[in-house]
Amino acid sequence: MTRPTLHLVPEAVWQSRDPAAPYLPAAYEADGFVHCTDGDAEMTVVANRFYRDDPRPFLLLTLDLERTGSPWRFDEPGSPYPHIYGPIDPASVMGVRRMGRDDAGVFTGPVPLEQG
Repeated sequence: MTRPTLHLVPEAVWQSRDPAAPYLPAAYEADGFVHCTDGDAEMTVVANRFYRDDPRPFLLLTLDLERTGSPWRFDEPGSPYPHIYGPIDPASVMGVRRMGRDDAGVFTGPVPLEQG
């Protein structure tokens, strides 16, 4: 069974990784887990809350939680924020989109990569 969720990553970070190796974001060591969010609208809110002042282009990964190869859970029951406790197997990436932004740097939501 597929269990999709979303993860936001700076485009340069995603493009520079070894595509065959498991992925861990830079904040993993400090946080102890990989942050994810369920739903495009909620992810747009999260992107603006935490990354609006970061001018880098961001990508939105759609992950299958059941295929990450690491345990995951909702630390806050009922929240839209699952946490993955370990590296992400690249085979769990179901899709990649760009997080659109307006001229003021506000994230406007996901768009296909071709529209970035």
